[in-house]
Amino acid sequence: MKRKAKLIVHTGSMFSGKTTSLWRELYRMKIANYKIVAFKPSIDSRYDDKKIVSHDNLELDAIKIEDLSEMLDYTKQNDLDCIGIDEVQFFPNPPKEVVEIFQKLLAMNITIVVSGLDMDYMARPFEIMKEIMPIADELIKHHAICASCGDDAWVSYKKSTDETRIQIGSKDLYEPLCRSCYDKKMKVREKTKNQITLDDYNK
Repeated sequence: MKRKAKLIVHTGSMFSGKTTSLWRELYRMKIANYKIVAFKPSIDSRYDDKKIVSHDNLELDAIKIEDLSEMLDYTKQNDLDCIGIDEVQFFPNPPKEVVEIFQKLLAMNITIVVSGLDMDYMARPFEIMKEIMPIADELIKHHAICASCGDDAWVSYKKSTDETRIQIGSKDLYEPLCRSCYDKKMKVREKTKNQITLDDYNK
């Protein structure tokens, strides 16, 4: 494997296999004797506190961090060839700062493998992903299966009416939908929301 100083980005909707692909990339590098470490955002409390766990239950030891700049400190104290980052969209760093951090790591001959959602439940791009996708050496867009029609999914639809942008959850809270099914459900949601508002006004 010749994967030195590469930025590899796996993106797509929830349940599309992003974390599984991250696991596969790092596992192959480990077999090739790369010195690797994985990081996850501290707000992601699903499954396991010290592991990255995919929806199909593949596990990878990981270090929880609050801020991506912590990776630089860790790298200075440890000899590494590759860094894995799961759910990169959950980190609070400004997008331009993330690019600067990644550029510093790449200049140190470290490969970075990233997985993250490209869009939120409103189909708005995550700012971090917008910045790192164009500079990736490899960019892989994954697709889940639409929960309504079985076509390729396009976005993660939130089942609840909670409008919080960042809300950690799994199948209890989200489902993957294609563009057509997503548009239909969002129209129903908006119609219901407007009706509730009108009913409250008429009370």
